[in-house]
Amino acid sequence: MIQIIKPTLDNIIDIQMVLKPFVDEGIILNRDEDEIATNIRSYQLIMDGTQPIGVGALHIYSPFLGEIRSLAISEKYQSKGLGKKLVNSLLKEARELKLKEVLVLTYKKEFFEKLGFVEIMKEEIPDKKIWADCIKCKFFPNCNEIALITHL
Repeated sequence: MIQIIKPTLDNIIDIQMVLKPFVDEGIILNRDEDEIATNIRSYQLIMDGTQPIGVGALHIYSPFLGEIRSLAISEKYQSKGLGKKLVNSLLKEARELKLKEVLVLTYKKEFFEKLGFVEIMKEEIPDKKIWADCIKCKFFPNCNEIALITHL
């Protein structure tokens, strides 16, 4: 049975396992064990029985702004609506927390536009996002990700 769960610290390896192919491709930033542990409450994990097949996180920047990041669905499970289901679950959590906006940096612009996100200029992204995360990317400063935002 496929379900979305809130992971525990026991799921850190599961999260890393789902992310690894995307990290290796350079399309998702690597998150080491300590960083995942520190932010474990931000994550949601899709499980097919005991098999981890998808992951995403809602990172909070301020009382008004969050970011969906580390969103990945294992290749075998893609194109089955699981990414949409996970994003909607993360947006539900954002609404429950009373966030006003949720940001995403992605190579999958059309996917997020179908979910109500609109493209913004990267200059509109808070500086602390750029320096805290983007500087870790192998493509920084020549990033070709697209910034999108949705208002809740």
